[in-house]
Amino acid sequence: MASKPILHYVNGRGRMESIRWLLAVAGVEFEEKFFETKEQLQKLKETVLLFQQVPMVEIDGMKLVQTRAILHYIAEKYNLLGKDMKERAQIIMYSEGTMDLMELIMIYPFLKGEESKQRLVEIANKAKGRYFPAFENVLKTHGQNFLVGNQLSMADVQLFEAILMVEEKVPDALSGFPLLQAFKTRISNIPTVKTFLAPGSKRKPVPDAKYVEDIIKIFY
Repeated sequence: MASKPILHYVNGRGRMESIRWLLAVAGVEFEEKFFETKEQLQKLKETVLLFQQVPMVEIDGMKLVQTRAILHYIAEKYNLLGKDMKERAQIIMYSEGTMDLMELIMIYPFLKGEESKQRLVEIANKAKGRYFPAFENVLKTHGQNFLVGNQLSMADVQLFEAILMVEEKVPDALSGFPLLQAFKTRISNIPTVKTFLAPGSKRKPVPDAKYVEDIIKIFY
């Protein structure tokens, strides 16, 4: 029996959360090895991290780094990257868009004062003015339950994750987007998604002040 993937990161969301989501939705059990100090991270840098950066995932005898490379490998391995080159290109295109949106939110906990307020406005404006209208139109034009083809893909998983992240900051973000509301309901009813959303899963909580403090202590 193949060993479980091992995820090396801090005990928080960051760039690893999309990887956790993809594995979880694919029904893949995984282990996590958290580093909690600058010294532990430095040891990883000196021994196994190709570009001295995390996240890193041990899978199929490889030590993979670079978030997108990891996501694409998992998606291909578990049939979440489409059935041909055209579908693959669309899936990656949509995923890149959602990752741009999630990047805005990932930085938010580290901002303070006026900068924090401005970022919140930017998140709301870009979600409701750029990304959600685009995906609403994709669903309308495509006319299927999923973004590409008619089966679950990495693009669906990442859009669902992005919707949840935006709603944590802007609760009414999906108002005016009925197809995205229906999409969110459909994806949330997939058994593996339900499991990952349930208490006690390996999904990480919204970053708080303690998380920010720990990240600064480890990385800076």
